[in-house]
Amino acid sequence: MLQLGIIGTSFISHEFIKAAKLSQKYSLRAVYSRTLTSAERFVQNYGPIAIYTEMVEFLSSDMDIVYIASPNSLHFNQAKVAILARKHVIIEKPAVSRPEEWQELVKLAEEHQVYLFEAARNYHEKAWEKIAAFLKNQTLLGAHFTYAKYSSKMPALLAGQEPNVFSAKYAGGALMDLGIYPIYAAIKLFGAPLEAHYQAQQLPNSIDLNGAGQLTYPGFQVHFQTGKNINSFLPAEIYTNQGTLSLNSIEEVGSAIFKDLDGQEKEIPLEPASHPMLEEARYFARVIEGKDPADYQEALTAASLVHQTLFKLRQDAGIHFEGDTDDHKR
Repeated sequence: MLQLGIIGTSFISHEFIKAAKLSQKYSLRAVYSRTLTSAERFVQNYGPIAIYTEMVEFLSSDMDIVYIASPNSLHFNQAKVAILARKHVIIEKPAVSRPEEWQELVKLAEEHQVYLFEAARNYHEKAWEKIAAFLKNQTLLGAHFTYAKYSSKMPALLAGQEPNVFSAKYAGGALMDLGIYPIYAAIKLFGAPLEAHYQAQQLPNSIDLNGAGQLTYPGFQVHFQTGKNINSFLPAEIYTNQGTLSLNSIEEVGSAIFKDLDGQEKEIPLEPASHPMLEEARYFARVIEGKDPADYQEALTAASLVHQTLFKLRQDAGIHFEGDTDDHKR
C-alpha cells in the first residue's frame, strides 16, 4: 500500500483521493496546505490525517508518493523539493509551465531513483488502445478535438477579480487547463506534430479565455478547440479514407462509433472505468511496483512532446506567463 501525501486542497484533490481509494493501492497519510483552516476543512471527511503548513515537515513525514494539485506555476518547485526528498511525484496537469522544467524534473527523478508522473487522465484511458488498434489499417485524413467548459471562476473574473486559472502569475488559461486534453489525445494517437498554431480570445494579461488551433502532421491536420468561458458539447471526430470515427469526448471516452463512407455504423466496445481518474491511479501504482517500465518511459516522452507543443501554441498566440524569461517570450 502506497502512503499518499497531497499538496493542494481543491476539488481535484478530493477526486484523486476517491480514485486512489477505488484502486486499493494507496492510503492517505498527509495533507499540505498554505493555510491551516484549509487543510483542516479538507481532511474532515477522511479521519485522522496528518496536516502540515510547512513543506519541510510535510516532506519529512512517512509517505511514499506526493500528489501535487496546487496552482500551475507552483508545480515545478514543489515537485523539485519532493523529488529531492526522495518521494515519488504525481503532478496534476499541466505539470509544468515550460518544457525545460519537465526535462529538469525527469533528470532529477532519475538521479534520485524516484518516479515522476503527469496526471493527464485521458492519456491513460484504456479506450485509446482500442481506438488506435481500430485505426491502424486506415489512412488518416484529419481530426477535430474539442474540450471547452464554462469555468466556475468566470463570475469572479467578470466581477473584476483575477482567479488563479486566469492569472499570468499562476500560468492559467484555457490552453493549459483544458487544451492539454486534446493535445494529449493527438500525441497519444498520432505522435509529435510537425507544426502547431493557436489563435485565442485573450485577456489584457494575455491569458486565453478560449481558442482554436491546429496541429500539422504528414498528410493531415488535427484541429482543436478549447475554452473556459464557453461550453462545447461537440463530439470528437477522426477522419479516415474509410469513414469517420466519432467519440463522445476526448476524455472519459465512453463511446466510439465508426460510420463508413456508405453510412453503415459500427460501434467499438469500450469499458470506461468507474471513476475518470481510476485508470491513471492504477497506472501510477503499477509503475512503482515495477510492472510497466516501457510504458513509463513512453509516458515521460509523451509528456515532453505535449509540453513542447503547448509552449509552441502559446508562443504562437502571444500568451505570456510571469515566469517566462525574455527568451521564452520571443
